[in-house]
Formats: sequence, C-alpha cells, structure tokens
Amino acid sequence: MTLFEFISSLFSYDDWANRKVLSSLQALDVPPSRSIKLLAHILSAERLWLERLVVQKQTLPVWPQFTLAQCKLEVDQLPGLWTSYLTSLGEPGLSASLTYQNTKGESFTSKKQDILLHVAMHSAYHRGQIAADMRAAGFTPAHTDFIHAVRQGFLE
Repeated sequence: MTLFEFISSLFSYDDWANRKVLSSLQALDVPPSRSIKLLAHILSAERLWLERLVVQKQTLPVWPQFTLAQCKLEVDQLPGLWTSYLTSLGEPGLSASLTYQNTKGESFTSKKQDILLHVAMHSAYHRGQIAADMRAAGFTPAHTDFIHAVRQGFLE
C-alpha cells in the first residue's frame, strides 16, 4: 500500500465513522448537546483544513453551533470534496509543504501528508470524546474503531 492509498483509506474510514456518529445521534430523541457540538467541531475543522490546503478563506468557525441537520449537510458534502482534493494531489503532492496561518494568526509550514494525517487523527480523537459523552448520558455510542470498520468490510 502506498502512502497515498493509506491516506485515502483513512479518509474513507473518517467518512464512515462520521456517518456512524451522526446516525447514532439522530436516533436519539434528545441527543447530548455536547456530542452535537463535538461533531460540529469535527466537521468544521475538516472543512477548515481542506480550505487551508486549497488556499481558500475559512468559511466556518472552528466551533460552530450546528444542528444535526447542518451536521448531515457537512457529512454529505465533505467526502466528495476530500476525494476531489486527494485525487488532484496524488502521491507526489503528499510531500509538498504548505504555509498557512492558524486561527490565532500564527504562521506554520507543514507537509501536506502530515496535515492529512492530523485531520484524520483529530476527528478520531473527538469521536472518542463523543463516545464518552454519550456513555455518560446513558446512551450507547456508535462503534467507530478503525479495526471494526476493516473487520466488518466497511473499508477495502
């Protein structure tokens, strides 16, 4: 497996896991508000990083106040945007560097492959927080472990 294939599979996993979390929250009469806030943050941060990578202005706040319906719109839009970006980037583009500013205005330069890995790991981190929050509220969270997705054939 090439690095490009690996990163592409991480984004397939990310899409699957975000959809599982969204479905688990939609199934509840009153989902925990913190869980919705964390999912909104995941989706907004994914869009923010994509916008940085394609050198576009940030369109969403880092911590948006999304409803589940707004989360669904993002969950439906982001995978196609990431697939298009990754396809245009290709394997050679992974090692290219990008200089960008964070939300505090601080300037950084990172390899695109490192940014892409960060996006996937950041989302997984916050999905873990959602699982803990849902358990604390007495609900059963979505099972979004990467290995579970692989074992169940959700990823190729």
